[in-house]
Amino acid sequence: MFSLTTISQYPAFLVFLAIFFSMAITIVLLPLWIRLLRVRQIGQQVRADGPQHHLIKQGTPTMGGVIILLAVMITTAACGNFSTPAHIIPLLLVLLVTALAGIMGLIDDLSKVVKERSLGLRPNAKMLCLLMISVAFCLGAVNFAGIEPTVTIPLITTFDLGFLTTNIDLGSGAILSIPWLYLIFVFLLMAGMSNAVNLVDGLDGLAGGAVMIAMVVMVAIAYRGDQLNLALFAAAVTGACVGFLWFNAHPASIFMGDTGSLALGAGFAALAVLTKTEVVSLFVGGLFVLEALSVMIQVGYFKLTRKRVFLMAPLHHHFEQKGWSETKVVIRLWIVTALFACIGFALFFAQGLY
Repeated sequence: MFSLTTISQYPAFLVFLAIFFSMAITIVLLPLWIRLLRVRQIGQQVRADGPQHHLIKQGTPTMGGVIILLAVMITTAACGNFSTPAHIIPLLLVLLVTALAGIMGLIDDLSKVVKERSLGLRPNAKMLCLLMISVAFCLGAVNFAGIEPTVTIPLITTFDLGFLTTNIDLGSGAILSIPWLYLIFVFLLMAGMSNAVNLVDGLDGLAGGAVMIAMVVMVAIAYRGDQLNLALFAAAVTGACVGFLWFNAHPASIFMGDTGSLALGAGFAALAVLTKTEVVSLFVGGLFVLEALSVMIQVGYFKLTRKRVFLMAPLHHHFEQKGWSETKVVIRLWIVTALFACIGFALFFAQGLY
């Protein structure tokens, strides 16, 4: 008989199975979710200050991230290895981070729908939530998953961010370590990636395709690092994004919303920490970094000079304003993402050789 126990002896096959299983769940459930959202008249609120031709997207069903997260959770539960704490803890940490960020995004999306405006939760409220999520995750990773509070720059050096650590005796020999500098670093990484993926989610298929490409590399990184559960998580996200793109391709039938973008960004950052590829992840997710930087540069330069560097920020809107079609922008930025992902994967190997 071909059982799950037999399949588990072939980890590479299990990774591909996770991709297929997650994709299938997403493709099956999304039409039902779209139909429900249309009946309930739950749709996207488009920014009035964005490109004017995007106003036709007003009312398109949103919160597709709910199905993405559901597919990821079901797939990892079905395919994951739960035999020992060493296998369970990293997977639980990345799933909790993704789920909690998704819940925050869901509240944000629902707030936009109820208030019928493009702004949901206040930025300070989002950052506070991300702070709590990242701190809890970092403490769990360091104290229960054995993650060292270090950051490696491939081919250069490794920084020890654990030299400023407070150890709290919890009794019975249990010690809680609080690496303050690493806490700050993980918060910046997680908050930055969550908001960056959220910024990328401005064109049909752009965020889903970019996350899919980046997660393929994270599958390879986790698999090569003998972290199969994390590879399965990344594979499940990859499959869910592929299934989502079937309905999110231009013209989109549904958007992932903040439910999806914030969760996927946080999950990507959590994977980077658990695989000790924090700096490498900045290259793998290079498009996310570029989009976030474009907004920071635009805002900062405008405050200083009252002039703009880009025709419109984030970066993908700049290219739209230059006359590129939405599809052309998306496909070309997918290519840019793939180039960054290749650089990141090369740096990962270089990090292992250093």
